[in-house]
Amino acid sequence: MAFPTSVNSQITDAVTQANVKVLGDAPAVAMGNLYQATSQALSNAAHNATSAQQRANITAQTSTTMGVATLYSLDTASTGVSTQTILNARPFA
Repeated sequence: MAFPTSVNSQITDAVTQANVKVLGDAPAVAMGNLYQATSQALSNAAHNATSAQQRANITAQTSTTMGVATLYSLDTASTGVSTQTILNARPFA
């Protein structure tokens, strides 16, 4: 013991050991916090990617549906115009 004190040496040893434990645990706690923050960031990135993919799929389905509807309506519209042209045609005089 370096300095004589009126405190029991067992008390000082216990306090010293507690402080050493806190200092010894600090790197592990810091790494745990880093891993937790990293996993949270990666989870957010995965969620954002999934949401973006779902929105892209909905957009693709919408454009496909509109394209097919347009293709189907073109046939009907052209038939209607052709029929109107035939019906409105005047016979040769």
